[in-house]
Amino acid sequence: MLKARSVMSVTDAAAARIREIIENADRPVAGIRVGLKTSGCAGMAYQVDLVETPDPRDDVVEEKGVKVFIDPAAVLYVIGSTMDFRTSKLSSGFVFDNPNQTSACGCGESVALAPANPANVG
Repeated sequence: MLKARSVMSVTDAAAARIREIIENADRPVAGIRVGLKTSGCAGMAYQVDLVETPDPRDDVVEEKGVKVFIDPAAVLYVIGSTMDFRTSKLSSGFVFDNPNQTSACGCGESVALAPANPANVG
């Protein structure tokens, strides 16, 4: 039996940060939700929120002991992505290595994304 491929993968660093966020939340949470919002000069920005009650329409990535819920409106834009958590001298945060990204703004706040071609997803 073939296992269905996840919409997105999660690195060890991202999973560790998600676990930390969940453990430090001021309320019970099931995981985090990844979505997209209209923002910046390139058009879209990733949005990451805590999930108290999962939406049954969300795709769910269960990997490395964490749950990442994917907003249904974002699925075609994040297929094949890897969610990571990176820290530099000036910032830290979740980053997405996304094969559907066509460009990004110079300030790094927003990206342009094309929907994945479902025929190429496998």
